[in-house]
Amino acid sequence: MNTNIEGKVVVITGASSGLGEATARHLSAGGATVVLGARRVDRLKGLADELTAKGGKAMPVACDVSDREQVKALVDAAVQKFGRVDVILNNAGVMPLAPLERLKVDEWDQMIDVNFKGVLYGIAAALPHMREQKGGHIINVSSVYGHTVGPAAAVYCATKFAVRALSEGLRQEVKPYNIRTTVISPGAVATELLEHISEKDIAQGTQEIVDEIAIPADSFARMVAFAISQPEDVDVNEILFRPTRQPL
Repeated sequence: MNTNIEGKVVVITGASSGLGEATARHLSAGGATVVLGARRVDRLKGLADELTAKGGKAMPVACDVSDREQVKALVDAAVQKFGRVDVILNNAGVMPLAPLERLKVDEWDQMIDVNFKGVLYGIAAALPHMREQKGGHIINVSSVYGHTVGPAAAVYCATKFAVRALSEGLRQEVKPYNIRTTVISPGAVATELLEHISEKDIAQGTQEIVDEIAIPADSFARMVAFAISQPEDVDVNEILFRPTRQPL
């Protein structure tokens, strides 16, 4: 059965762990060519080798999404190697939660640079190629925290609200080029994201909650696959999902 995934060239940021890694495995199993971007090159190479050994096509590229030129180089490498870019998944993110009064300004800057500007850089890198192709799919990752705000999460929530606003503006603008857009907002999913929390009390409290309800990263991968697998005339613009047990 044709799932509209086989043969597509998919660029994934934040591919060395968590949501990105799970999505790379899932899409590769469905026949996609995956171009893997992240800072941890050793992990990327290990993942690429694993997928290639299973008969897939995968290419690792070192990429820090807070550096526009590195993101451009990631997408350009995909086009140079495989001739096109069909999908970009702007997935890389950090979540160093802390109350505003603790003035973790460096962490605020990091969240803006990675969670928001990194998505902008991904769009800037892929959009010219997709315009020329007259087709493509840009998938941005927001969060349940892009729909609600909680204590100790104000800046993180702000970046994820921004991703949703950006995605809607992008959706409206790319219609002449046959480009599809999707923003995916996951709830509690088991990843390394909580390791970014430097405040021990916040980390412990958040970890306890997540340990009780988190679902596997493959749940996100299936959402990505669902959006991609729709016929080209179907544009799935937003997906919000949570663990069944998650109340907020």
